Amino acid sequence: MSLQEIIKPDGVLCNATARSKKHCLEILSELLVRNIPDIASDDIFECLIGRERLGCTGLDKGAAFPHCRIKGIEESVAVLIKLSEPVDFESSDGEPVDLVVGMIVPEEVDDQHRQDVNLITELLADEGLRASLREMNSSKDLYNTLINSAEKTCQANCA
Repeated sequence: MSLQEIIKPDGVLCNATARSKKHCLEILSELLVRNIPDIASDDIFECLIGRERLGCTGLDKGAAFPHCRIKGIEESVAVLIKLSEPVDFESSDGEPVDLVVGMIVPEEVDDQHRQDVNLITELLADEGLRASLREMNSSKDLYNTLINSAEKTCQANCA
């Protein structure tokens, strides 16, 4: 799937305010249900919390990738939040997080879903992209920056 199929424009929130990691996961859950109204945000939240208990999803350098498997969906769905103030995500580098991509995948994960997860982690590992995302001041600009970077990454890797 392309990133545009995984993250929709209404799944991006710029300058969100989260009091804590838990509050950030609540915001992610509410954003994720925008494209899958048959799933309750509380169910997504509980799955994200459960996944965090297995191990921190902080990727270091101020980025995090909370994700989990959800029953009742067929495709990967993700959202992006840029926080106005970083929160402690218990990342291994100790750095607070201000860029968060939340993702849900089907309960039965296949190769395509694994590729979707790899795409997100590759993008979040890109120092230049993280810096560009941090410069954005609107949800629209944040979305466009992410999508344009993904297209450039694919062109470079798929050529």
